[in-house]
Amino acid sequence: MEECINEYLQPYISIMKFLVNILGEHSEIALHDLTSDEHTIVAIENGHVTGRKIGDNPTNFILQVKQKRLYEKQDFVSNYKAIGKDGSVFRSSSYFIKDSSGQLVGMLCVNTDIGFFQQAKDILDYFTTFTETNTNAVAGKMENKVTEEYLHGNMDDALETVVTDQLIKSKMPFERMSPEEKTVFIKTLYDQGVFMLKSSVHRVSELLQTSEPTVYRYLQKVKEISKS
Repeated sequence: MEECINEYLQPYISIMKFLVNILGEHSEIALHDLTSDEHTIVAIENGHVTGRKIGDNPTNFILQVKQKRLYEKQDFVSNYKAIGKDGSVFRSSSYFIKDSSGQLVGMLCVNTDIGFFQQAKDILDYFTTFTETNTNAVAGKMENKVTEEYLHGNMDDALETVVTDQLIKSKMPFERMSPEEKTVFIKTLYDQGVFMLKSSVHRVSELLQTSEPTVYRYLQKVKEISKS
């Protein structure tokens, strides 16, 4: 499936079809147009793998790439871990598509559901080993560390997952944090590109059970720190 594609992304349509024929039905190939902030998926093959479709939103990983400008230092990130909406684990890779001036205009993303291959591995391990074995988690190394990618098509779901994940790591509600801890918390969300989304401050304030002015205040502080 695909919709109207801009000139920089058009050549990748045939590459998508090439890749999906090589990788098979357990791999999703998604093309993102990043000249738009939302609804970035403009073409997709095997969308059933993650349940995403054309018109769905960018992931938290894509927002981080834009926020941290990773594309200025490298052309792609490969073999990293991503999580599906149902908890499925994916081996993912993303290629950065740039215009003639080096600006990021799109990304070609490959997401392979490793569940099928993990089952096959477990069966082979059972028949070919004589001692108890431990399954190995597949996770790729990156030159620039980012958090796990969440392959949600709906932006509100993705935003909620990112914020909730940070709250779990913080082990306390936002309102019980000290001003310094709140600053660190908001900076973590900022570094992940959360505040690049429209109406993100409103949604974040709801999830943190605090006021929008509070989130704005800490966000402004974080921006000032980032500039210094």
